[in-house]
Amino acid sequence: MQLDMTKGRPLPVILKFTIPLIIGNVFQQLYNMVDTIIVGRYVGADALAAVGSTGTIMFLLTGFSQGITAGFSILISQRYGAKDENGVKRAVANGIFLSIFFTLLLTVMNTPKNIFDDAYSYIMIITAGIVANIFYNLLSAYLRAVGNSKVPLFFLVFSACLNVILDLFFIIRLHMGVSGAAWATNLAQAISA
Repeated sequence: MQLDMTKGRPLPVILKFTIPLIIGNVFQQLYNMVDTIIVGRYVGADALAAVGSTGTIMFLLTGFSQGITAGFSILISQRYGAKDENGVKRAVANGIFLSIFFTLLLTVMNTPKNIFDDAYSYIMIITAGIVANIFYNLLSAYLRAVGNSKVPLFFLVFSACLNVILDLFFIIRLHMGVSGAAWATNLAQAISA
């Protein structure tokens, strides 16, 4: 499924590669939106406010994860294009090492205590699962670096749908509230990774 972006007319090649990226960005944002909708509907107004108040932090974490992992893919695409197999392996290993470092760094970040208890619980669970977010984005960046933007999209769509199912199960069936929404998001992202 790799796309050789050096052959053919530039515009169709770029569009064929970019359209799955755009669709993927929409699905990436669905995680917090789905959590907010389901929590608001089945848990209540305070829980809705708690999850909603973490939206900016979620956006920051997701954007940061996408940014650092996309940066790692630059070396991979250069090495891959140069047919430097050892260089690709080194770049992949360095990306994994740096992803572990950033995962640890983001995991120890603390949420201000002046927000709702539910918001604190939600964001702490999400932060604890940031490893899944970073590694999904890292592995997706690796595939995109070699011209494959479709497989990451397929996994993301699957994961977003799974997140809806897990949200409903954890919140309605298991009565886990806001924590259930966060665990559903982490589990769906881990399976996606």
